[in-house]
Amino acid sequence: MRSLYFLLPGTDAKFACGGLFAELKTLNIARQICHAEVVTYRQREDGKLFLDDILKQPDLDLNEIIFVMSWGFDVAKLAPQLKAYNTVYHAHSAGYGFKLPNSIPIITVSRNTMGYWGQLSPHSLIYYLPNEISNQFVNLKCERNIDVLVHTRKSSQYLMRELIPALQQRCNVFVIDSFIDDLPALFNRAKVYLYDSAEYWALQGVTEGFGLQPMEALACGCKVFSSVNHGLSDYLDPAFNCYKIAGYAKEYDIKRILKVVSSFENVDLNEDFLRIIASQILRVDWK
Repeated sequence: MRSLYFLLPGTDAKFACGGLFAELKTLNIARQICHAEVVTYRQREDGKLFLDDILKQPDLDLNEIIFVMSWGFDVAKLAPQLKAYNTVYHAHSAGYGFKLPNSIPIITVSRNTMGYWGQLSPHSLIYYLPNEISNQFVNLKCERNIDVLVHTRKSSQYLMRELIPALQQRCNVFVIDSFIDDLPALFNRAKVYLYDSAEYWALQGVTEGFGLQPMEALACGCKVFSSVNHGLSDYLDPAFNCYKIAGYAKEYDIKRILKVVSSFENVDLNEDFLRIIASQILRVDWK
């Protein structure tokens, strides 16, 4: 079986983001099937292969390797460089503005991204492979001493400048403004998780590829108030498994959030929701 070389600019804190972590999880899953390795291309890292070194090997067997591109900002440069090799694009976010030759298969992490490439590249082979949600994201049924949890990264101006200051006067709000090693533990302490990324991605000019954090929060028993832009719409359904954030007026948001906080019950996800997620997104028969 061919080896998979997952191309990443680097793996240290400088590149830390949801896309990097999701790609490394995919790598670990691939290792259960075949030989797979990280290959960096912007910076050299100890214990990892470097793309320029690989391409300079005179005895490189083109039939034994498949390069997996995923970093959207770099794909437009990587694709021409690797045109002589077996290459696939593992597409997270969309909207970077480049096109790919039909010879490069596209594996998308959300139906939103799949629809984008289905329109932009109708003659390419396109597949759907949603991101993994790790087993540690589970409801531990412990005491929840955080009323509202929010991460500054990707949050809208409305969330950080208007809604959060107002909520801080009414309940216990925990604001994440740095990297968190144990996110499942924090989700298990919170009653409500706020995630409003539509403005962030609009300013970036690309899309929310999948949006793992709201799903991870749901798995840990949080009630989620979120935007439903791009990949989030794959699994978030307002009034069924989440609440739409920034709805109507700030006072209305505050009223809805405080009502959920005051009536919070520490229960697992609705079984109907799990069944729909498993059958429609993960394509397995959940029982």
